[in-house]
Amino acid sequence: MAEDAAANADKGPLDSFLSLFADVKAGEGVTALILMTDVFLLLVAYYLLKTVREPLILEGGGVELKNYATACQAVALMAFIPAYAALTKRLKRMTLITVTLIFFASNLVLFWVLALLKVPYIGFAFFVWLGCFSLTVIAQFWSLANDLYTPEQGKRLFAIVGIGSSVGAVAGSYVAKKFSAKADPTLPDSPPAVSPYLTMVIAAVLLILCLGLAWYANTREGARHKGGQAKSDEKPIGGKNGLALLLGDRYLLLIAVLILVLNLVNTTGETILDLSMLEEAKRVTPGYDAMTKEQQGNAIKTFVGPFRGDFFFWVNLVGAVTQLFLVSRIFKYLGLRVALFSLPLIGFIVYGGISIWPVLAFVRIGKIAENACDYSLYNTTKQALWLPTTREQKYNAKMTIDSFIVRTGDLIASGASLAFLAMGFGVRTYAMANLGFVACWTVLVVVIGRENLKRTELMEKKPEEGAAKGEDAEAA
Repeated sequence: MAEDAAANADKGPLDSFLSLFADVKAGEGVTALILMTDVFLLLVAYYLLKTVREPLILEGGGVELKNYATACQAVALMAFIPAYAALTKRLKRMTLITVTLIFFASNLVLFWVLALLKVPYIGFAFFVWLGCFSLTVIAQFWSLANDLYTPEQGKRLFAIVGIGSSVGAVAGSYVAKKFSAKADPTLPDSPPAVSPYLTMVIAAVLLILCLGLAWYANTREGARHKGGQAKSDEKPIGGKNGLALLLGDRYLLLIAVLILVLNLVNTTGETILDLSMLEEAKRVTPGYDAMTKEQQGNAIKTFVGPFRGDFFFWVNLVGAVTQLFLVSRIFKYLGLRVALFSLPLIGFIVYGGISIWPVLAFVRIGKIAENACDYSLYNTTKQALWLPTTREQKYNAKMTIDSFIVRTGDLIASGASLAFLAMGFGVRTYAMANLGFVACWTVLVVVIGRENLKRTELMEKKPEEGAAKGEDAEAA
């Protein structure tokens, strides 16, 4: 108690303010705020580029080309993973982050130049590039955050860092909407307020700002703990291939399977929402069956547009409130293992309810709860799973899971959804299938929770062993 009182007395104004949202100790607030701003800007940049992506790919080849581009992303990531591992074998962590962010920023400038030269098929190349970029930079950011913080710090402070992710998604969507609005709404062919290629340059500038923030956070934490540059950044990370790390470590392999199951449940849930929306649109539209296909399409757009807008508003609002006021308290009073059960529990309630009462009103509420938890509490929980791992695992294995495994999971989930549609699955059948997936998910989180606890206790009791393991992995 006396130590806690002394720590509270040493808190500055920023530490005290951030303590409203998480358990922040003296001197921790500045770095947490820097990292929060860093991921905020990364998300804003991504949403700006995401808005640019759609018109470029659609005008260049339509929906069919878009599907091909999605498959190409997984292929591109297969080549990227060993290249990234080769860099980690030679570079220190901040040099690695510098090279990666400058590489992506220069790519954006290159796309801008190619557009000025009117080079064809930019849309296809940009679509594939953005899929790799979005997964890579976010994964690398969380690798750095995991590397800077101890497991004890991460469980307290990731709630604050995650605020940047939640708010960045909302702010990025809003800014992107403004950028893509017509410069003159009265003219049907008026160009957007900000051209797609200028938006790329703006995103490149944001990436350079993110690089500066990453360096500041790294230098500050190194000075706080070591009186100078952090010892862990004095040598290269270690270059073992991420896939090899997964296959050689049960805990990492379980995390990869968890991501695959999570993607499968989420994609199936989105299909349930889409089917429910279509059925409701048909039901509330007078004379729908007598309409032409064009009229039916317009009726569905009229219903789905406002519905989706309202849906995303509530998902973002509930997610932001959860991140601000609940995540840190759940971690503090209930722990990481309980947080792991949050989304499977919601899944049992949502899909169990839908299998009994498959109406849009219930589906809407259930998916809002599921997506809001996924984007806030569960996202922070997934990042915290990496706290008791070696540096090589934090960068190479995490990059592999958060990029290649995620994209592969998307492809598997999309394929399963198409197969279910071909078999004529209705909303109830989809919900019952998801209940089976959630049951598997629950077993996974039980095992992962136990393994995480063992590794965390080992790292806290014998941190030198954890460091030795990291050195052994790098040598291998």
